[in-house]
Amino acid sequence: MKKLLILDGISGVPLGGDLKRAFLNIGINAEYYDLAKIPRIALYGVKSGLAKLANRMQDKSGDTFFYLPKGDQKTIERLIQESRPDVILVVGFLYKFIDPAVLRSLADQHHADLYLYDTDSCNLYTKRREFVFFLERELPVYKKIFSCSKVTADFFKKTRKLDASFAPFGSNFIASPTTSDDNKAQDVVFVGSGDLRRILVLESIREHVSIFGNRWKRNFPLMSKVLIERVDDRPVWGDELYKLLTSAKIVLNITRGPYYAAGTGINLRIFEALAAGCFLMTDYCDEIAGLFKPGEEIETFNGPVELQEKVRFYLDHPEQRMQIAKHGHEAFLKHFSWEHRARAMLETMQS
Repeated sequence: MKKLLILDGISGVPLGGDLKRAFLNIGINAEYYDLAKIPRIALYGVKSGLAKLANRMQDKSGDTFFYLPKGDQKTIERLIQESRPDVILVVGFLYKFIDPAVLRSLADQHHADLYLYDTDSCNLYTKRREFVFFLERELPVYKKIFSCSKVTADFFKKTRKLDASFAPFGSNFIASPTTSDDNKAQDVVFVGSGDLRRILVLESIREHVSIFGNRWKRNFPLMSKVLIERVDDRPVWGDELYKLLTSAKIVLNITRGPYYAAGTGINLRIFEALAAGCFLMTDYCDEIAGLFKPGEEIETFNGPVELQEKVRFYLDHPEQRMQIAKHGHEAFLKHFSWEHRARAMLETMQS
């Protein structure tokens, strides 16, 4: 690989930029472009409305999804001409910014291989029409798909006959594990957006947990008064997130409902917690047990009752908690830094 161009469709999280730096650190010439900053096509609102109307007239069933990409195609053409990559890696998705078929054509013209790091298709599980659109209109343009979900990668391979493989997330080093609770001001910290499944699980430990993230206020009518008082309804990233993680005796991860129902959901928070030397507790799935040893490198739970029991146990047994945190951090250092993940992707691309 002579030049890698990363097109980031999910720049609201730092993953794409972290990947770029990781590829640079392993000696790959990498360039990054944030698709959210691509200039919009002129009169996008009007054109989008007309395009949707035309699509409805053609599709009498009313059961197809349509989305007019908002990005200016000429900007991507110039970017590829100037960057001259031989590999293009899309992070997240493309269809909201550029027609995937257009990028495939541009990649072919410039003799570049086109890959996807699928980080968000799980969010489409409950949006059937949009998920079908993504499967049929975007995924086939890629030479290979890396997916953060093994369940999803297997689905792409077995159902859609696509070349897909499991590529779990990583993280940058944040902090080393501690040997005492002196600076652990919080019992349990959960960072993530609000949904019903998370509420039902968190109610079981409402006396211990501190909650950070968005979309919680809209769910207040579903929550107890005690749990509401534990909420700071705003997104946190970067240094503030890392301080929160390292301030907790237990970092809790709860998979969102659609992911949990599909038996998947190894999200970015898992790797950030381990990179920060934290004791991580997450809901069990086969994917997580395939990457880490429950009870040795992380801890898992099945349902609110078991979560409540394990939270009480590990708050009362700090030595065992810290030993697990130490082993989890070691597993991160050995396998899950972004440099390790970039090398694994590179090996697959070159094979």
